[in-house]
Amino acid sequence: MAGTRGGIDSGSWQGHSLIEGNAAGKVLFSDVGLSFWGGVDPLTGIVIDHHHPLFGQCISGTLLAIPGGRGSCTGSCVMLELVLNGVAPAALIFEQDETILPLGVIIAEEIYGRSLPVLRLEKQRFVALAHVQQARLSEGRLTVNPPEGNGAEMLVASVPPLTTQPIALSETDQTILRGDHGEGAKLAMGIVVRMAELMGAERLIDVTKAHIDGCIYIGPGGLDFAQRLCDMGARVAVPTTLNAISIDRRHWRAQGIAAGLGEPAERLAAAYTGMGAAPSFTCAPYLLQSPPCYGEAIVWGESNAVVYANSAIGARTLKYPDYLDICVAITGRAPLTGCYLDAMRTPELVIDVMPLQEIDDSFYPLLGHHIGMMAPSVIPLIRGLEHLTPDKDDLKAFGAAFATTSAAPMFHIAGLTPEAGQHHAHADHLPRQTVTAGDLRHSWHELNTATSGGIDLIAIGNPHASCEELGKIAQLFTGHNRSCAVPVVITCGRDEYRKAETAGSVGTLASFGVQFVNDTCWCMLTEPVIPPDARVIMTNSGKYAHYAPGLVGRSMRFGSLEDCIKAACGMAIEHSAPHWLAS
Repeated sequence: MAGTRGGIDSGSWQGHSLIEGNAAGKVLFSDVGLSFWGGVDPLTGIVIDHHHPLFGQCISGTLLAIPGGRGSCTGSCVMLELVLNGVAPAALIFEQDETILPLGVIIAEEIYGRSLPVLRLEKQRFVALAHVQQARLSEGRLTVNPPEGNGAEMLVASVPPLTTQPIALSETDQTILRGDHGEGAKLAMGIVVRMAELMGAERLIDVTKAHIDGCIYIGPGGLDFAQRLCDMGARVAVPTTLNAISIDRRHWRAQGIAAGLGEPAERLAAAYTGMGAAPSFTCAPYLLQSPPCYGEAIVWGESNAVVYANSAIGARTLKYPDYLDICVAITGRAPLTGCYLDAMRTPELVIDVMPLQEIDDSFYPLLGHHIGMMAPSVIPLIRGLEHLTPDKDDLKAFGAAFATTSAAPMFHIAGLTPEAGQHHAHADHLPRQTVTAGDLRHSWHELNTATSGGIDLIAIGNPHASCEELGKIAQLFTGHNRSCAVPVVITCGRDEYRKAETAGSVGTLASFGVQFVNDTCWCMLTEPVIPPDARVIMTNSGKYAHYAPGLVGRSMRFGSLEDCIKAACGMAIEHSAPHWLAS
């Protein structure tokens, strides 16, 4: 599986059980991948992604058939909490390779003795489930009732256990697995090896850096897992940074955050720092002082960070599920598969972007969101942007939005990203699609869920704002009066905040009433940082515009950074798409 795109040869199999078990019940089918983080409520099992065909439906107790996951690496955390809360699906059925959601089930099984079956079907048998009401998975056979509801059950697929060759472990790997390095490292290595087998890896490799996404507090299961590792003596084996957490660790009490969230979020952060991770608390680790280098093998969680590292830097990481990231950091060993391999970094689709004139910075997140929908599980090569000069904030915004709607671990942009030129020769043999101004107008309207009314909050910094971005915002405010009462809140990492303090941007922005939040990010922020009476939020983030309606129940306005600042200063903002999207 490690060296092929689709895993097992689809001509010789019907399906395979990734995690064995039996289940029966209603089939809930969609041909669109689903991000469980921001897409499923872990307390109820209800789909909260307003942009998904299953929005409003409950996955609890169903045989959930989706092509695979997409979006956030935190889907594994949500999956664990669904299992522990008793509202998980009865079974998960995928058509594509998927690791994030199965990892949540594996943690539930390994630590808590609770599980559910997970299987993958070849495409023809998967799509047949679109017309099925009820199904049964028993003894490695997936069967359905006839449409008329009478007669014998019909076999959809035989789904035997996935068989793989044993992982070739080094002598050090084996000592860790035996427990010679402590019980925490033993538990971590057991999870790494099990996931490596599921991924079809033949061996493990060394990694040099880690960035942990599992430090976001979703529920007690994730806290208990991290605390267990820490209490068992687990310590990271490579330099490790932490993603944005669920609170501003220094100021959450003053911000009015409830202790029911703040205290367990504090304990979760402490468990990870107790294992030796640095308290960086940023979702943009590529902005830190020691970013990875081209070709460097790392282990990064957080979807936007993964695609930035692979695509914009040329470093190498899988799209790591939360919990697997810390296990790899503890062992220093990663499955040799996926984007660690040259063959798995090649594009499978060419997307030509038709020329547009006078674009603004909202172009990049808008295009990223749209291309993610076009390439939901494959690596695209994007052409037509060679004349542009996006900076790192533009690539950050593009990658974050792309990673929200796609499960792919990277992208290539001709003339801009470091590996794109390697694939020019065979690009003409790939499938091709085109993006027009009309296509982007459609995506713009999808992100702008607020069709009328005023703006109650400006949300900037998803992913975390850079020092340079804060400088741009300060310049945009210069010469304007803050005569209106629309609050502006910016999330950013501590390091970038300190740089901006030194540069004078923080003082300038504070004089305009801008509020700063460190350590956490908009995907985790709720009331009262978001005012209870705020109904419409404006953002320049394609990622947040997508997730926020489900996460915080607000309508969204999406636009450029300049439009955000105009709105903050009481200027009218058009509800129509920007002029550069005119046909």
